[in-house]
Amino acid sequence: QVQLVESGGDLVQPGGSLRLSCAASRSISSFKTMGWYRQAPGKQRELVATIITRGSTNYAESVKGRFTVSRDDAKNTVYLQMNSLKPEDSAVYYCNAKIGQFFITDYWGQGTQVTVSS
Repeated sequence: QVQLVESGGDLVQPGGSLRLSCAASRSISSFKTMGWYRQAPGKQRELVATIITRGSTNYAESVKGRFTVSRDDAKNTVYLQMNSLKPEDSAVYYCNAKIGQFFITDYWGQGTQVTVSS
């Protein structure tokens, strides 16, 4: 098992930037993927970005060109750099890890609040 702890959420003005961090309780080098999801009030949880072991990334269309996901295995941490933030980016952001080979288990952090408002 693994524990995931997000940090970095804050109140920010439209057009501003934030960097979210997800610290894992053990090495992330063997994880199948890690990623970020978000959920706004009254909406479904949606995928924001994922990153695999070798560094390949995938992004939701709504954040392409603005968000960047990265990982630092030495620090057991993944990051989400968010630029040009919009009010519609406001949500609770959750870190996710998918672990396993033949049977994949999902692990989630407890979330960090991002609010984009003037």
